[in-house]
Amino acid sequence: MPIRPIVVYPHPVLLEPTIPVASFDDDLRRLVADMVETMHADHGVGLAANQVADRRRLFVLDLSGGEDPDAVRVFVNPEIVEEHGRQSGEEGCLSFPGLFEVIERPERIVFRALDLDGNPIEQTAEGFFARAVCHEIDHLDGRVFLERMSPLKRRLVRRRIEKLRRSGEWPEQVLAG
Repeated sequence: MPIRPIVVYPHPVLLEPTIPVASFDDDLRRLVADMVETMHADHGVGLAANQVADRRRLFVLDLSGGEDPDAVRVFVNPEIVEEHGRQSGEEGCLSFPGLFEVIERPERIVFRALDLDGNPIEQTAEGFFARAVCHEIDHLDGRVFLERMSPLKRRLVRRRIEKLRRSGEWPEQVLAG
């Protein structure tokens, strides 16, 4: 299972909605295995397919950060059906290397998805789990966490990224690990 390069903002694939998965085949399983290995190599807790330049609508999640092999979850064609409450917390993103910002998200969500075999899942997520699911679904919708910041904070972060890009310090992609 190869580790795949992670694309970095403002790569166009991060800014376009993904395409629903229709085939639950060996190719999808290879993609998922590669994504899990990539996520773990870069010490992430979630990774959306478009972050490895694949337009399929799915993400992998491991809230244990690679500590518990049974904690890896795969969510295909996910959608949020309910949101409740609000929480604020620091978020990072593998497509924004070294950037961490406080983002507001729902405290609790109900979401639907399919598992890797195409079986339906409906689940309630709270706290950090809800935050992670919302972050990854945003990716699949072509939204990055930058868009969840206040307009002033967003402008400041974009300026910082542009300054890093001009100086050659902001990568086009990240090789995990």
